[in-house]
Amino acid sequence: MPRYTVHVRGEWLAVPCQDAQLTVGWLGREAVRRYIKNKPDNGGFASVDDARFLVRRCKGLGLLDNEDPLDVALEDNEFVEVVIEGDAMSPDFIPSQPEGVYLYSKYREPEKYIALDGDSLTTEDLVSLGKGCYKIKLTPTAEKRVQKSREVIDRIVEEKTVVYGITTGFGKFARTVIPISKLEELQFNLVRSHSSGVGKPLSPERCRMLLALRINVLAKGYSGISLETLKQVIEVFNASCLPYVPEKGTVGASGDLAPLSHLALGLIGEGKMWSPKSGWADAKYVLAAHGLKPIVLKPKEGLALINGTQMITSLGCEAVERAGAIARQADIVAALTLEVLKGTTKAFDTDIHAVRPHRGQVEVAFRFRSLLDSDHHPSEIAESHRFCDRVQDAYTLRCCPQVHGVVNDTIAFVKNIITTEINSATDNPMVFASRGETISGGNFHGEYAAKALDYLAIGVHELAAISERRIERLCNPSLSELPAFLVAEGGLNSGFMIAHCTSAALVSENKALCHPSSVDSLSTSAATEDHVSMGGWAARKALRVIEHVEQVLAIELLAACQGIEFLRPLKTTTPLEKVYDLVRSVVRPWIKDRFMAPDIEAAHRLLVEQKVMLLVQGPCSEEQGSKEQSALVRKWGKEEIHCLLSLKACLRKHTVPPLGLGSSCTIH
Repeated sequence: MPRYTVHVRGEWLAVPCQDAQLTVGWLGREAVRRYIKNKPDNGGFASVDDARFLVRRCKGLGLLDNEDPLDVALEDNEFVEVVIEGDAMSPDFIPSQPEGVYLYSKYREPEKYIALDGDSLTTEDLVSLGKGCYKIKLTPTAEKRVQKSREVIDRIVEEKTVVYGITTGFGKFARTVIPISKLEELQFNLVRSHSSGVGKPLSPERCRMLLALRINVLAKGYSGISLETLKQVIEVFNASCLPYVPEKGTVGASGDLAPLSHLALGLIGEGKMWSPKSGWADAKYVLAAHGLKPIVLKPKEGLALINGTQMITSLGCEAVERAGAIARQADIVAALTLEVLKGTTKAFDTDIHAVRPHRGQVEVAFRFRSLLDSDHHPSEIAESHRFCDRVQDAYTLRCCPQVHGVVNDTIAFVKNIITTEINSATDNPMVFASRGETISGGNFHGEYAAKALDYLAIGVHELAAISERRIERLCNPSLSELPAFLVAEGGLNSGFMIAHCTSAALVSENKALCHPSSVDSLSTSAATEDHVSMGGWAARKALRVIEHVEQVLAIELLAACQGIEFLRPLKTTTPLEKVYDLVRSVVRPWIKDRFMAPDIEAAHRLLVEQKVMLLVQGPCSEEQGSKEQSALVRKWGKEEIHCLLSLKACLRKHTVPPLGLGSSCTIH
């Protein structure tokens, strides 16, 4: 007999159907009838006939025709939503789908697997798992470690040993011994009581990352979870059944208790859960729809699921990956602006950066040379002002290697800490099978990730701060030699006037967000947890700072491309022309004023999807530059290359057009 799960005003109803030839309209009326039956006031309806409604799929929110037969319109056990006409959505209403549902409606179950061992996960891997690119399986080594760890817990229970979190209460109740008959109830109570977060739920991608990271930590074999339970958790992940996890509520020690408890709550079949098939629904319905059963917690398993820094760290993974992407693209955007403002490439000379050899600075200078200083793809714009009397540029152009460079070094530093953290055991107590004992410690404290992510926000913010100043130079005719606000018929048209204001507002907001959250601490749990990291807020605000940086650079990208319009028919270098063409594929030139917000969003999307970086990745690759330099050394020999370098430096001092040497080598 077909059965459908129907969402009516925040409640979920299971509606069996004996005749598949019945219509969608019948399903809607039957769901409303059952809803009214369960309400003391009939839900505000005199009868079912008073209800006017629409029926739509939860997956993709596609509207259904009330006259269509159910066997044609729906699959067995599909999730649908009845929307009552005239209903006003309350502030605490949980919709059937998260924001941006059009993205999730395209979800396809992955075929490839990542094997987790708890030791070798990368930030890139975790982001890919969040995007739904892979399923998860355990390595044989990880399975053995998990089994041995569980044997220690089973022995503790069997011998009735008093051990924190296994046979005792938690926090202030650590000295309260729990009877053996109530050890499973203890774990369920722990998950339920600690599920006390607030705020919007994590997006599917972020919840998927959180769940994947918790699986990776459990795979290390120091948590005491059983292999049977861990495999159930993996099955839930692979089915993309994602619990409702509010984004706020963690103080970052003892771990991320509130969000991880919400994660565990869904696994035991309670609370809300989301899947591409169902949308938001009661967890038990979502699990059943995917042929899964709620997890029954054994002693210590509730604690194993909720004790750790995975909320901070999973958000930190997204932050550090997005930061790395926007930092590389910031160099491209800034190079385009330098071209439009007719700047010089002399400040990027190899010798300048060789005598201050910070890695980030050297890499950024290399990217600028690769993009701007080229004989294979010369710039007509640069040639047009080669013999001008300008000696040097403003700091926002000249000092990009120094400013952007330290951002790159900051990201590398933070990525190292986050990579260590995602492969660390962060439980308490820790189960050491080799010693046959458990030890209480403090690996759950989120200070490492919290401090690192505060530092990341401070570092990455500078990309927006310097970008906003470049936007000012593009828009200000006294600084750019371009029309005011990059538009013809100024006065009638305002052009980029308020787009620049938007960038200034975002930069100003970032200044407040960059205040470190990890300098704060409040004592919790009756002073047993008397120092905390506040790492959850550090992670969330780092992501907000990075989003603002992306948006400011999107505005600069648009402004630089608009500036090129006033320099035509001259062209810039080949890679920068490709960037211009990419932008023009989604945003047309600004001839007269129009609605600008969609243009900014389109440019922002190019940066978020890393399309600008991927377009010019070859010419800007440090690895590629090193390979080409090595090839020249093999061809000419070290002495000849040294002579060429010296000759080229000498010629440049006398402003003679450069020699025809390789375009993307570090000899520039």
